[in-house]
Amino acid sequence: MSEDLYDDEPENTGHSGPRHPMAARFRGYLPVVVDVETGGFNCATDALLEIAATTIGMDEGGFLYPEHTYFFRVEPFAGANIEQAALDFTGIKLDHPLRMAVTEEHALTEIFRGLRKSLKANSCKRAILVGHNSSFDLGFLNAAVTRTGIKRNPFHPFSSFDTATLAGLAYGQTVLAKACQAADIDFDGKEAHSARYDTEKTAELFCGIVNRWKEMGGWMDFDH
Repeated sequence: MSEDLYDDEPENTGHSGPRHPMAARFRGYLPVVVDVETGGFNCATDALLEIAATTIGMDEGGFLYPEHTYFFRVEPFAGANIEQAALDFTGIKLDHPLRMAVTEEHALTEIFRGLRKSLKANSCKRAILVGHNSSFDLGFLNAAVTRTGIKRNPFHPFSSFDTATLAGLAYGQTVLAKACQAADIDFDGKEAHSARYDTEKTAELFCGIVNRWKEMGGWMDFDH
Protein backbone atom coordinates (compact mmCIF):
# COMPACT_ATOMS: atom_id res chain seq x y z
CA MET A 1 0.00 0.00 0.00
CA SER A 2 1.38 3.39 -0.94
CA GLU A 3 1.77 6.11 1.69
CA ASP A 4 0.53 8.51 -1.01
CA LEU A 5 -2.99 7.36 -0.17
CA TYR A 6 -2.64 9.34 3.05
CA ASP A 7 -1.21 12.50 1.51
CA ASP A 8 -4.72 13.69 0.69
CA GLU A 9 -5.76 13.53 4.35
CA PRO A 10 -3.45 15.97 6.18
CA GLU A 11 -3.86 17.19 9.71
CA ASN A 12 -5.85 20.42 9.82
CA THR A 13 -3.07 22.48 11.37
CA GLY A 14 -4.69 25.81 10.64
CA HIS A 15 -1.34 27.19 9.51
CA SER A 16 -1.21 30.30 7.38
CA GLY A 17 1.76 32.42 6.39
CA PRO A 18 5.29 31.54 5.26
CA ARG A 19 6.04 27.83 4.98
CA HIS A 20 8.46 26.58 7.64
CA PRO A 21 11.57 24.92 6.14
CA MET A 22 10.86 21.79 8.19
CA ALA A 23 7.87 21.15 5.93
CA ALA A 24 10.22 20.82 2.95
CA ARG A 25 12.65 18.46 4.67
CA PHE A 26 10.46 15.36 5.01
CA ARG A 27 7.66 15.91 2.47
CA GLY A 28 5.50 17.76 4.95
CA TYR A 29 5.96 15.23 7.75
CA LEU A 30 7.22 16.27 11.18
CA PRO A 31 9.57 13.71 12.78
CA VAL A 32 8.51 12.82 16.32
CA VAL A 33 10.61 10.35 18.28
CA VAL A 34 8.59 7.81 20.26
CA ASP A 35 9.58 5.09 22.69
CA VAL A 36 7.31 2.73 24.61
CA GLU A 37 7.91 0.35 27.47
CA THR A 38 5.52 -2.57 27.53
CA GLY A 39 4.46 -5.75 29.26
CA GLY A 40 5.58 -7.92 26.35
CA PHE A 41 6.04 -8.01 22.60
CA ASN A 42 2.43 -8.39 21.39
CA CYS A 43 0.82 -4.98 20.90
CA ALA A 44 -2.66 -6.49 20.76
CA THR A 45 -2.50 -8.28 24.11
CA ASP A 46 0.37 -6.83 26.15
CA ALA A 47 0.19 -3.70 28.30
CA LEU A 48 1.54 -0.30 27.35
CA LEU A 49 3.34 0.82 30.53
CA GLU A 50 5.24 3.98 29.49
CA ILE A 51 5.22 6.24 26.47
CA ALA A 52 7.38 9.23 25.60
CA ALA A 53 7.45 11.46 22.53
CA THR A 54 10.09 14.06 21.62
CA THR A 55 9.32 16.64 18.96
CA ILE A 56 12.08 17.68 16.58
CA GLY A 57 12.87 21.30 15.71
CA MET A 58 14.92 22.91 12.98
CA ASP A 59 17.20 25.92 13.45
CA GLU A 60 17.85 28.73 10.98
CA GLY A 61 20.69 26.77 9.43
CA GLY A 62 18.46 23.81 8.64
CA PHE A 63 19.89 21.59 11.38
CA LEU A 64 17.63 19.44 13.55
CA TYR A 65 17.53 19.39 17.33
CA PRO A 66 15.40 17.63 20.00
CA GLU A 67 12.75 20.08 21.14
CA HIS A 68 10.22 18.99 23.77
CA THR A 69 9.55 15.64 25.43
CA TYR A 70 6.15 14.41 26.60
CA PHE A 71 6.25 11.47 29.01
CA PHE A 72 3.59 9.39 30.76
CA ARG A 73 3.53 6.26 32.86
CA VAL A 74 0.48 4.34 31.73
CA GLU A 75 -2.06 2.18 33.56
CA PRO A 76 -2.39 -1.27 31.94
CA PHE A 77 -5.63 -1.55 29.99
CA ALA A 78 -8.30 -3.94 31.28
CA GLY A 79 -7.25 -7.55 30.69
CA ALA A 80 -3.74 -6.63 29.55
CA ASN A 81 -1.04 -9.27 29.68
CA ILE A 82 2.13 -8.36 31.58
CA GLU A 83 5.13 -10.65 31.49
CA GLN A 84 7.32 -10.66 34.60
CA ALA A 85 10.36 -10.91 32.33
CA ALA A 86 9.37 -7.59 30.75
CA LEU A 87 9.14 -5.91 34.16
CA ASP A 88 12.49 -7.37 35.16
CA PHE A 89 14.05 -6.03 31.94
CA THR A 90 12.66 -2.49 32.23
CA GLY A 91 12.77 -2.22 36.01
CA ILE A 92 9.20 -0.89 36.06
CA LYS A 93 7.46 -1.38 39.42
CA LEU A 94 3.72 -1.22 38.87
CA ASP A 95 2.97 -0.80 42.59
CA HIS A 96 5.50 2.00 43.20
CA PRO A 97 3.74 4.79 45.16
CA LEU A 98 5.30 7.49 42.96
CA ARG A 99 4.49 5.83 39.63
CA MET A 100 1.46 8.14 39.11
CA ALA A 101 0.23 6.34 35.99
CA VAL A 102 -2.56 7.68 33.77
CA THR A 103 -4.92 6.00 31.35
CA GLU A 104 -3.91 5.33 27.76
CA GLU A 105 -6.53 7.81 26.61
CA HIS A 106 -5.18 10.59 28.83
CA ALA A 107 -1.57 9.98 27.77
CA LEU A 108 -2.35 9.90 24.06
CA THR A 109 -4.70 12.88 24.21
CA GLU A 110 -2.08 15.05 25.91
CA ILE A 111 0.72 13.93 23.58
CA PHE A 112 -1.40 14.45 20.47
CA ARG A 113 -2.46 17.91 21.67
CA GLY A 114 1.17 18.94 21.95
CA LEU A 115 2.05 17.41 18.58
CA ARG A 116 -0.68 19.35 16.81
CA LYS A 117 0.84 22.58 18.09
CA SER A 118 4.21 21.48 16.69
CA LEU A 119 2.65 20.54 13.38
CA LYS A 120 1.15 23.98 13.09
CA ALA A 121 4.38 25.73 14.09
CA ASN A 122 6.34 23.76 11.48
CA SER A 123 3.77 24.01 8.65
CA CYS A 124 3.61 20.19 8.58
CA LYS A 125 0.60 18.11 7.66
CA ARG A 126 1.26 15.00 9.75
CA ALA A 127 3.74 13.51 12.20
CA ILE A 128 5.94 10.57 11.28
CA LEU A 129 7.19 8.30 14.05
CA VAL A 130 10.91 7.95 14.62
CA GLY A 131 11.95 5.04 16.79
CA HIS A 132 14.73 2.58 17.50
CA ASN A 133 13.17 -0.51 15.90
CA SER A 134 10.28 1.78 15.04
CA SER A 135 7.77 -0.87 13.97
CA PHE A 136 7.56 -2.01 17.60
CA ASP A 137 6.73 1.46 18.92
CA LEU A 138 4.33 2.24 16.08
CA GLY A 139 2.50 -1.04 16.63
CA PHE A 140 1.89 -0.31 20.32
CA LEU A 141 0.93 3.30 19.58
CA ASN A 142 -1.60 2.26 16.94
CA ALA A 143 -3.03 -0.48 19.18
CA ALA A 144 -3.56 2.03 22.00
CA VAL A 145 -5.21 4.46 19.60
CA THR A 146 -7.59 1.71 18.49
CA ARG A 147 -8.41 0.69 22.07
CA THR A 148 -9.16 4.24 23.16
CA GLY A 149 -11.16 5.16 20.07
CA ILE A 150 -9.19 8.36 19.50
CA LYS A 151 -10.19 9.60 16.05
CA ARG A 152 -7.49 12.15 15.19
CA ASN A 153 -4.17 10.36 15.30
CA PRO A 154 -1.54 12.81 13.97
CA PHE A 155 0.91 10.04 13.04
CA HIS A 156 1.18 8.39 9.66
CA PRO A 157 -0.41 4.96 10.19
CA PHE A 158 2.42 2.80 8.88
CA SER A 159 5.42 4.83 7.67
CA SER A 160 8.26 5.50 10.12
CA PHE A 161 11.96 6.27 10.41
CA ASP A 162 13.98 3.53 12.11
CA THR A 163 17.14 4.72 13.86
CA ALA A 164 18.40 1.15 14.18
CA THR A 165 18.60 1.05 10.38
CA LEU A 166 19.97 4.60 10.11
CA ALA A 167 22.61 3.94 12.78
CA GLY A 168 23.58 0.72 11.04
CA LEU A 169 24.17 2.73 7.89
CA ALA A 170 25.94 5.66 9.58
CA TYR A 171 27.93 3.92 12.30
CA GLY A 172 27.74 0.16 11.76
CA GLN A 173 25.84 -0.20 15.05
CA THR A 174 22.19 -1.17 15.55
CA VAL A 175 21.99 -1.36 19.35
CA LEU A 176 20.96 2.03 20.78
CA ALA A 177 23.67 2.20 23.43
CA LYS A 178 26.43 1.23 20.98
CA ALA A 179 25.09 3.57 18.29
CA CYS A 180 25.10 6.47 20.74
CA GLN A 181 28.64 5.61 21.79
CA ALA A 182 29.74 5.58 18.14
CA ALA A 183 28.05 8.96 17.65
CA ASP A 184 29.76 10.45 20.75
CA ILE A 185 26.44 10.72 22.59
CA ASP A 186 26.58 10.08 26.33
CA PHE A 187 24.56 6.99 27.25
CA ASP A 188 23.98 5.75 30.79
CA GLY A 189 23.05 2.08 30.78
CA LYS A 190 21.50 2.46 34.24
CA GLU A 191 18.97 4.93 32.82
CA ALA A 192 18.17 2.84 29.75
CA HIS A 193 14.76 1.19 29.26
CA SER A 194 12.96 4.22 30.59
CA ALA A 195 10.73 5.56 27.82
CA ARG A 196 11.80 9.14 28.54
CA TYR A 197 15.54 8.40 28.53
CA ASP A 198 15.48 6.15 25.47
CA THR A 199 13.33 8.63 23.55
CA GLU A 200 15.63 11.54 24.26
CA LYS A 201 18.73 9.54 23.33
CA THR A 202 17.07 8.28 20.16
CA ALA A 203 16.18 11.88 19.31
CA GLU A 204 19.82 12.93 19.73
CA LEU A 205 20.90 10.03 17.53
CA PHE A 206 18.35 10.81 14.80
CA CYS A 207 19.23 14.50 14.72
CA GLY A 208 22.93 13.69 14.67
CA ILE A 209 22.60 11.35 11.70
CA VAL A 210 20.39 13.74 9.70
CA ASN A 211 22.64 16.71 10.49
CA ARG A 212 25.75 14.78 9.55
CA TRP A 213 24.15 13.92 6.21
CA LYS A 214 23.39 17.60 5.65
CA GLU A 215 26.96 18.60 6.48
CA MET A 216 28.17 16.13 3.88
CA GLY A 217 26.02 17.82 1.26
CA GLY A 218 23.41 15.08 1.17
CA TRP A 219 20.36 17.34 1.29
CA MET A 220 19.42 20.77 0.01
CA ASP A 221 16.11 22.58 0.29
CA PHE A 222 15.26 23.17 -3.35
CA ASP A 223 12.05 24.98 -2.37
CA HIS A 224 13.99 27.94 -0.93
